[in-house]
Amino acid sequence: MPDDIGKMHVEKIEFLNTSLAEKGYQLVFEEERLTLQSRQHNFKPLAIDFTAGQVRHRRLYGGGKNQPIARALGLKPGYSPVVYDLTAGLGKDAFVMATLGCQVSLIERSPVIALLLQHGLKLASTFDETQAIVQRMRLIRADSREFLKNLSFDDHPDVIYLDPMYPHRDKSALVKKEMRIFRDLVGNDTDAVDLFQIAVTKASRRLVVKRPKGADFLGGETPAFQVKSKNTRYDCYLPVEKPSQKSI
Repeated sequence: MPDDIGKMHVEKIEFLNTSLAEKGYQLVFEEERLTLQSRQHNFKPLAIDFTAGQVRHRRLYGGGKNQPIARALGLKPGYSPVVYDLTAGLGKDAFVMATLGCQVSLIERSPVIALLLQHGLKLASTFDETQAIVQRMRLIRADSREFLKNLSFDDHPDVIYLDPMYPHRDKSALVKKEMRIFRDLVGNDTDAVDLFQIAVTKASRRLVVKRPKGADFLGGETPAFQVKSKNTRYDCYLPVEKPSQKSI
């Protein structure tokens, strides 16, 4: 266990492990990283690491502001939006957005995933190549619906980003593992439509919903426009009109 992990932090991990045991999981420190390990599935330990693997490859070779997610967010020279990622998950898309220059708030309701994110962000802050990026990322442990309901008008972000759980076309072992873990920890994403209906009233410029290619529109609502890639599309909704709304 890293030397800088305090007593309260250790107690929090022990507390979470009590409830995780019922689901066959356990939080364990391994090689200075906090990992989530399964005692019932043949999974490699899950850790959030923004400095290596697919995340690093996408940071270096992902196409910068020409990639679809950048166009969906509305990035342009001199403009990098404030984004609230309401379905933070493992933080991969949020990290991409921060890499592109956005100020990103990651909202995550699972205390286990939030703790993994916290450690992933802390680790990335110790590397020169990712330090400035994670400084643009703010982690908030909350239920996104309640968070939005309590959000003042002045705090409405430019963009709200949603990536609800959906059966993914990518059948790789990594994607299947991540989907299994999320369903085991938080269940199915049954409140995604409710979250969408709130979010569209809170985004100042646009709401972006990530969907697999061929998936139905979330809540049956047709977007104003779409940005498509090979296996994914971004459905973009203009906000519900409200007084003093920022121009689009």
